[in-house]
Amino acid sequence: MSWIILIASGVLEAVWATALGKSEGFTKLWPSVIFGLTIVASMAGLAFAMREISTGTAYAIWVGIGAALTVLYAMIFGGEPASLIKILLIFGLVGCVVGLKFVDGGH
Repeated sequence: MSWIILIASGVLEAVWATALGKSEGFTKLWPSVIFGLTIVASMAGLAFAMREISTGTAYAIWVGIGAALTVLYAMIFGGEPASLIKILLIFGLVGCVVGLKFVDGGH
């Protein structure tokens, strides 16, 4: 269950990071609200997952999922230029995140 919550928290990290950018310095209401709600939920999920998953592994996976999804979202919807090397690096990041799941022995 901790792994599922950690993955969901990583997805929420991408949501809050994207909302933060769209809030334009907290001057736009709805992106600011989405940021506030999702950062709390994301951190709570990370904290819950860390009860069973080692801190370094949980944090690396949380950040990796969030970073990969944030970049992908920006490339698809936000006008960030996509390139083969960026896509390959994202796949490498995801591969490392998956690898951490298999080598983590918990606490």
